[in-house]
Amino acid sequence: MRPSIGDDQRRARLQLRQFPAPGPRPADSPVALAGTLAGFHATTSSTVHLSAWARDPRVRPGDLESALYDDRALVKQLAMRRTLFVLTRPLLAAAVGAIGARVAASERTNMLRELRRSPVSGTEAAVPDPEGWIAAASEAVLATLAAESLTTAQLRAALPEYDLSVDVHPGKTYGGAAPMLPRLLNHLSARGDIVRGDGAGSWNTARNTWTTMTSWLGTELPHATPDDGHAELVRCWLRTYGPGTEEDLVWWLGSTKTAVRKALSAVDAVEVALDSGDVGHLLPDDLDDVEPGPPRALLLPELDPTTMGYKKRDFYLGPHAAEIFDATGNGGQTAWWDGRIVGGWIRRPESSSVEVLLLEDVPAPARRALDLRAEELAAWLGEEKLVTGYPSPQTRRHR
Repeated sequence: MRPSIGDDQRRARLQLRQFPAPGPRPADSPVALAGTLAGFHATTSSTVHLSAWARDPRVRPGDLESALYDDRALVKQLAMRRTLFVLTRPLLAAAVGAIGARVAASERTNMLRELRRSPVSGTEAAVPDPEGWIAAASEAVLATLAAESLTTAQLRAALPEYDLSVDVHPGKTYGGAAPMLPRLLNHLSARGDIVRGDGAGSWNTARNTWTTMTSWLGTELPHATPDDGHAELVRCWLRTYGPGTEEDLVWWLGSTKTAVRKALSAVDAVEVALDSGDVGHLLPDDLDDVEPGPPRALLLPELDPTTMGYKKRDFYLGPHAAEIFDATGNGGQTAWWDGRIVGGWIRRPESSSVEVLLLEDVPAPARRALDLRAEELAAWLGEEKLVTGYPSPQTRRHR
């Protein structure tokens, strides 16, 4: 019979490993947190900073900026599920090796389809040699970025011969001109050839320059095979998020069942029975129960790694999916108590205060603790305008 891991134990593990209790922190706290969490979601710039703050309130924006742009111990990379992550260097190598080729191939296929089917803007003809265009444009981009770091706009201005747009779905209300060079940059980024470098803006609205991966890291990116990369990512995920299902891992990685099953076998994962009736997986040295800690109040940003860490979320989300997640599966700002989502939160622009929005009744101590966290978050933000991009249905109503 499989060992059994109940929902209470899963929430205890989640709190212990994804929200470490207050106490001494290493000097490189943002780097350590990114390694533990298998990366910060970085689609919204503020998420990276607020995810770190939620776990270590002493982290300041400058700490993350230093790790990203001075030490370069953390790197922004298009990775799992074609999502932008902030990763440690070891996880960067694993993600590029495991997921990069898959994302890059998808980006290339999409570009070829548009270049073949759609006329170049201002003409009636498509690009005559789409594969040749991708090859030549890639070579030009890499040569240009080897000499200097440039924003997307600067790069388009520097390479006007490759700055073309195609008319997608001409004559349709949902059609329009689609610039191809930015899509090529995503393709080259997924391959690990180029990377987002210095930020050109505040921590809350960062706009990055592009540079070559080698020049940014100061060395070649270590090569990881797809099998080795998958095994390293799955091992890291199970250590922090486990137990999880095969479906969780397939979704989180944006990979295939075949690759996930091979990786689970490579790390000697053990099957466990979950309260949901699903089969979960744990690392072989992680089968003992953990001691539950005291209940904690937390406020997490949109697209936080914990909120987005699983496909099957009932053990911490309960009945609140329709209030927290939008139609495309993006999780908004959340309020947590004792390892469960119990609501959301919102920043009031007129007062800069943070307000907790409960979705269920909670004990009085929980309400007081959540309100205290809201005050701490408001003080941490100060007068900085909070820029978000994926409000939950709940917070959208309250805006």
